[in-house]
Amino acid sequence: MAGFEKDFVTPSRPALDWKSLSLESPLLAVLPESARRLTRSLELQRESTLFSRGDGPQAMFFVVSGEIRLLRRSKAGGEVVLQRTRRGFLAEASLDQSTYHCDAVAAEPTRLLAIRRRAFTDALAVRGFRDRWIAHLARELRKARAHSERLSLKTARERIVHFIETEGEGGMVDLNQSKKDWASELGLTHEALYRTLAQMEKRDELEVDQSRLTLR
Repeated sequence: MAGFEKDFVTPSRPALDWKSLSLESPLLAVLPESARRLTRSLELQRESTLFSRGDGPQAMFFVVSGEIRLLRRSKAGGEVVLQRTRRGFLAEASLDQSTYHCDAVAAEPTRLLAIRRRAFTDALAVRGFRDRWIAHLARELRKARAHSERLSLKTARERIVHFIETEGEGGMVDLNQSKKDWASELGLTHEALYRTLAQMEKRDELEVDQSRLTLR
């Protein structure tokens, strides 16, 4: 992030295609022109750090392609995934904070938009954008509550079923991540996840077809 602020001084090269970007998100579609002028495109390689714990927020980020994860180290030294973002805004809670409380790392090659922080907060004075932002935060809050509820469940089977029922539709979900990464999101070891999936298949409780999981 060193020297990042100066990148907002000159126009982004090449110019951003806002017509295409507006198709990525209803929020980008109504982002005021004043904020668009202070938006830059960034590209990160896999395992590159976007920001670190203790850095001061300078921008609001939107993931256009790839994936960014917010990570925090546990006392045991492992990584705790706080947020996974693909095609969406990242670290929304940092908007009114003086420092980040976690690290943001690219899980794969990733392209992002960086909207200057002050320009983004000014955009919230525009009613159309503000209303969309409030709706977005409400959806994220529901997702966070579901995630918290899932982690409170005692068994791996309960967490798997809860995930499929809340994140999928009609008892079916298509995973957009590896099972190892999914295990981390569920708060399980990957061995425990694989073992439980095998047990559920054997009991005819679950059908696993590559990345598609269907409750029976």
